[in-house]
Amino acid sequence: MADYQKLIDKEYWDFIHKTNSCYPPDTATRSIEQQRTIYNEMCKAFHAGRPDGLSVENMKIENVPIRIYGKPSEIVVVYFHGGGFVVGDLDSHDDVCAELAHNCELQVISVDYRLSPEHEHPAAYQDALSIVNWALEKNQVILVGDSAGGNLAAAVSGTLRDKIKAQVLIYPGLGGDHNKGSYMTHANAPMLTRDEILFYMSIRKDHFDDPTAKPLLGPFEKLPLTLALAAECDPLHDDCYEYVNKINQFGGRAIALTDKGLTHGHLRARHISKRAGNSFAKICASISAFSKDIWQFN
Repeated sequence: MADYQKLIDKEYWDFIHKTNSCYPPDTATRSIEQQRTIYNEMCKAFHAGRPDGLSVENMKIENVPIRIYGKPSEIVVVYFHGGGFVVGDLDSHDDVCAELAHNCELQVISVDYRLSPEHEHPAAYQDALSIVNWALEKNQVILVGDSAGGNLAAAVSGTLRDKIKAQVLIYPGLGGDHNKGSYMTHANAPMLTRDEILFYMSIRKDHFDDPTAKPLLGPFEKLPLTLALAAECDPLHDDCYEYVNKINQFGGRAIALTDKGLTHGHLRARHISKRAGNSFAKICASISAFSKDIWQFN
């Protein structure tokens, strides 16, 4: 098993401890609504604010709430937040989206898709697809998502394929084998365990033969330029490499990279940890490069 005391530096451990302090000991036994409140309060504790002068607008498209950051641009980023399809909303990832819009100089559309258990699969996927199709009416689209949001981005890419300009998947769960590889090596990783992944899956009621729930089932032809960012200390790590390998086997252009010494959820640590900050800078640089049709990886 992994030795996290060696893999993770003190700076990042401080982030882990601060995150854990936001969760009461009985969080897992509380109602879903209470867990959402706890999660949002945790996210609020790390909220870094928005860049000065950034325009922000809330609206609904086909009854799906969205938040639009920045001025109109020919290419837009559609962002799907993480949270296991159970927690998270426009506010939980507000500062992340605001900084992406500012740093990449692109308009960012954050999507408040429906959550489980009230709305089982494919509700979240349908909301994601609806907003992307709406954005495609006027813009080219780059898809970005973290964790569950990375799953949604890949699922939408699998449906729309060559209509999508590029995708950046941040520690996504893509439907890999939960009984081998990183799912076992990092079964008890800080910030996300294998048991927690299985719990979230049971709430969503994933369909085992459905590629819109598990993008690793394909299709892989004509998928867009892809960066899949894996955290070293994360049960989901290997999903990135399996997904990217399949894209490349079908003639696409994709790369998986591992952020050393980081765990699931490290986006919130970007202003606390140098390693997490470097990862976020890589995300922003990659989105900017993709918007200019530049493949910046060897």
